[in-house]
Amino acid sequence: MSGVAPIWFTSIQAPNADPVCVAIAECVGAQMGTEVLFTADLHWLERRRLLLDGNAQIGWVCGLPYVLTVAKSPGLWLPLVAPVMTGARYRELPVYFSDVVVRADSPLRDFSDLRGCRWAYNEPESHSGTGVVRDRLATLGEDGGYFREIMEAGSHQAALELILEARVDAAAIDSTVLETELRSRPGLEGRIRVIESLGPSPAPLWVAHRCLPEEVRSAVQFAFLNMTGNPDGQRILSAGAMLRFVPVDDADYDPIRRMAQRGESVTWSRQSN
Repeated sequence: MSGVAPIWFTSIQAPNADPVCVAIAECVGAQMGTEVLFTADLHWLERRRLLLDGNAQIGWVCGLPYVLTVAKSPGLWLPLVAPVMTGARYRELPVYFSDVVVRADSPLRDFSDLRGCRWAYNEPESHSGTGVVRDRLATLGEDGGYFREIMEAGSHQAALELILEARVDAAAIDSTVLETELRSRPGLEGRIRVIESLGPSPAPLWVAHRCLPEEVRSAVQFAFLNMTGNPDGQRILSAGAMLRFVPVDDADYDPIRRMAQRGESVTWSRQSN
């Protein structure tokens, strides 16, 4: 699109997604004929602030921060697309899971064994690390006291390290984050075990800030959807273990709203890592 100012992309997903996010942004820009810039060398909270302020116009966000943000500021973030991941359990739908991970030598076998354990989570507004867990506890009629100790790790990868170091017993890890770690870290698979998968839940989505003109938003969305139509896009999707992107709208995230509402009754005290 000639005459379009550079578009800033960012992500508030796990850091191990940054390389593929940068490649996706570049592919979208190339299809549009527009310069794109990606903000990667900042803490995720600073990236979120850029996306809230419109200094970044396109971002990949978790479903829970999305629904919380638009509840406070309707229309601030506009849904564009979500990824369909490879793997049979995703059933070619834009969904993901929260994998409850323990050490391979742990005696824990399922969620019912977690009572009294040491638990880690990535951050309070994560659906996969916090929201879906609170929903499960509420469904069971339990509270945060179900866990003996709760530690805020700061990221999914940090929570995984706490498990490996035996500083906590378990954590709920975004399935796509875990799969990326397993692909990139030989030997990790033999050190951990998934005892339960919570979900599926609507996948993290790419959003546009409302400051971006409608015709530009439409062009960005089309470029995402067209990544399967060119070799570079197919290569990038394959590197990110994605089949394609599909359009999403606000109503697609109602399941996360319902889980967040149920989980409001569950509180827990936490320690910082």
